[in-house]
Amino acid sequence: MNRRNLIRYAAAAVLQSHALDRVHAATSSAGARTPEEIATDEDFWSEIRAAFSVDRNIINFNNGYCSPSPRPVQDAMRRYLEYTDMGPYHTMVATLERQVEMVRRRLALAAGCDTEEMAITRNASEALENAQYGIDLQRGDEVLTTDQDYPRMLTTFAQRQRREGIVLKTISFPVPPPSMDDIYQRFERAVTPRTKLILLCHITNRTGQIMPVRKVCDMAHSRNIPVIVDGAHAFSHFPYKISDLNCDYYGTSLHKWTYAPIGTGFLYVRKSRIASTWSMMASDEKQAGDIRKFEEIGTHPAANHNAISEALLFNENLGIDRKAARLRYLRDRWANRLAQHPKCKILHSLDPAQSCGIGFLAFANGIDGGKMRETLYNKYSIITTFMGHPEYGGLRITPNIYSTVKDVDYFASVIEKELA
Repeated sequence: MNRRNLIRYAAAAVLQSHALDRVHAATSSAGARTPEEIATDEDFWSEIRAAFSVDRNIINFNNGYCSPSPRPVQDAMRRYLEYTDMGPYHTMVATLERQVEMVRRRLALAAGCDTEEMAITRNASEALENAQYGIDLQRGDEVLTTDQDYPRMLTTFAQRQRREGIVLKTISFPVPPPSMDDIYQRFERAVTPRTKLILLCHITNRTGQIMPVRKVCDMAHSRNIPVIVDGAHAFSHFPYKISDLNCDYYGTSLHKWTYAPIGTGFLYVRKSRIASTWSMMASDEKQAGDIRKFEEIGTHPAANHNAISEALLFNENLGIDRKAARLRYLRDRWANRLAQHPKCKILHSLDPAQSCGIGFLAFANGIDGGKMRETLYNKYSIITTFMGHPEYGGLRITPNIYSTVKDVDYFASVIEKELA
C-alpha cells in the first residue's frame, strides 16, 4: 500500500472512530434511565444524529424504503471498495470475500440463529424468493398469505400460480385490527387440508402492523405446514430473536432499519429445511445442505456485505430497546396530535405490542392522499410515501433516529395547515 492510500485509510479510521465514540459516550451517559425516558432526551439523540451525513434541507419521513447509513458504515464501504479496485481478484476474491464468514457469524449472533442457517443476500426480495421458489409445490396446493403482504412477494406466488397451477389464497384484516388474536384466527380459519405453505409479514410495510408470528408458526407446524416470514421491516427495528419465532424461513433487508449499505439483506433457513429447498440460482449437488448455496449469484461486490459488520456494531452500541422507544416516541408525537383533527385518520395500531416506528395517516373522503404527498414534497421538502390499497389509502410516515422533534412537529403543523 502506498503512502497516499495509507494516509487516506488512517483518516477514514479516525472519522469512523469519532462517530462511534460519540454514540458510545451518549449511551454510556444514559445511566439507569429507561429507554422511554431516553426517547424524549433531545441532547442524547443529537449525538446519535451527528453520526449521519443526511441532507439537512430535506425532512425524510420515508426511511421505510431505505435508510441512510451512518458515517462508520459509509467509511467502511468506501474503504473496502477502494481496496477492491486495487485488484480486484487478489484483493476482493482472495482477501475481502473470505471475511464474509465473520459477517455471517455476527449476523447470526444478532439475529438469534445458527451461523449455518444464515445466508447473506442483496435484499429481502432476493432472500424471500429463494424460499418462495425453492419449496416444491404441486398443482392445486394452496399458499396462504394476506392481501396486505408486500406486492413483490404476492407477485412471486401469483407467477407460480400462472406457471404451475398452485393456488394463491389471501385473507384480509381491518386496519388497525382489534387484536393480534383476531389476525391469528383469520389465518387459522383459512387453513385447509390443501394448505402447503404460509407466508406472513413480521411487520407490514403499509401500516406497520406487527403480526402474531409465533402463534401462526406453532399452528402451522401442528399441521406440518412450513412458514416463510417477511421480516424486511422488522430486523433492527424492535427487539426479537428469530429463535423466538419458530419460523422455517426469514428474509430481511439490512439497508432499512439496520443502516447497512444499500444492497444487503439476509435469508434464514431452518437447518432441517436447507437440503430440501432449491436455490433460486443454480448450485452444485454437493451444496445441497449448505446455506451458502442461496448466495450463488455470480460475481458480486465484497464491500457491501463486509460493511454490514459496522452497521451491526453501530446498532449494538445504540441498543435496540432505546432505538425502538425513540421510533415509537416520534411516531406517537405526530400521530397523537393529528388524531385530534377531524379530517385525519390514524390507521396504525396504538398498541405497542402491535406496532413500532411505522405510522399510517389516512384522510377523510374527498382528500387525495397522493396529492398530499406531492404537496408535502414540492412545497415543504418533506418526503413521505403514498400507500394505496383496495380497502384504504394514505401516507406511510417513517421518521428515523436522526429525525428531530422539530421535524415531526413541523410535519404535523403542515398537515394541519393544508387541511384547514
